[in-house]
Amino acid sequence: MNLFHSSSADAPQLNRIRPPAAMPGGEVELQGRSLEPVGGRLPHASIGDIFSPVILSRPNRAVVQVPDGSITGDLVFHRNGENSNPLLVRVAVPMAENVHPVSNPVVDSNGQVFTTLSGTRGQAMPVSIFRIQRDFQMVPFVRDLMNPSGMAFGRDGYLYASSRAEGTVYRISPDGAMTTYAEGMGVATGIAFDRDDNLYVGDRSGTIFKINPDREIFVFATLEPSIAAYHLAFNAAGILLVTGPTTSSNQSIQAIDPDGNISIFFQGLGRAQGMAFDMDDNLYVVASYRGQRGVFRITPSKEVSFAISGNNLVGLTFVEDGCAVLATKDALYHVALDIEGRSLID
Repeated sequence: MNLFHSSSADAPQLNRIRPPAAMPGGEVELQGRSLEPVGGRLPHASIGDIFSPVILSRPNRAVVQVPDGSITGDLVFHRNGENSNPLLVRVAVPMAENVHPVSNPVVDSNGQVFTTLSGTRGQAMPVSIFRIQRDFQMVPFVRDLMNPSGMAFGRDGYLYASSRAEGTVYRISPDGAMTTYAEGMGVATGIAFDRDDNLYVGDRSGTIFKINPDREIFVFATLEPSIAAYHLAFNAAGILLVTGPTTSSNQSIQAIDPDGNISIFFQGLGRAQGMAFDMDDNLYVVASYRGQRGVFRITPSKEVSFAISGNNLVGLTFVEDGCAVLATKDALYHVALDIEGRSLID
């Protein structure tokens, strides 16, 4: 395929690609000129040498689907025998399959990623938590933990995981030995540590529990019962943000201050799920927004931009070298974003 950039007046010209990254099956929007069909013939695009279908074509706007098998590379628009200038699109690549995350994956201090095989509630799975090594080799890490849901690393280097089947949080050593840390918390879902080593645990009916370092359990805040608190994350100011998937297209990210006061951090998302922060305290959240689905970046001043296009996402975490790990309902993907994530342990 000849990808030489045509220079005629009618040649397609690309000015912008949005979002800059996508999952296979996701869509990216192109802005430029001469992007419309010619003689009833729809243009097409390519990412590297992979054919990429154009699903919308207008003079100054086009939408391209990112096909399976694509990798990060130059996207070129082909119209009436002429080629556009290239624009870089970052494409997530598979990292682990046959898993079942229900919230964010997590990463330890050695750069290893941990994810769950959660199953439906009450369903025992052969492996509960997998460890994915830096070479992407996936090995069993924990067995016999029913329905692992939220995960977080403590300052002690141990992995903490909730069981929504038992209302229990387990403490897991670096070699996979598991002990009970706290129990009796309803349908325990998302978990997160604050900077004082207090552990916060969400309940599917909206209660947020606080467990202090002495393992005393308190009710920290009570959200609406419809908010299944699957996803918890602290911003730089120590505000706890909470999301839980619902059927609403006008869902809120709840904000809870250190005194347990509840407010709305952002409203207008659909099925908001996993969250992560970068070093500038920008929030990245899996959700739908204004008809688009994927990961959205929300600045501290509440400005929203589309970061990653993709379907079936449930969570994400930042890893080293500006990369991110994205979790779908049954797999993990890896993508380079040039974004430095903020450590989950201050």
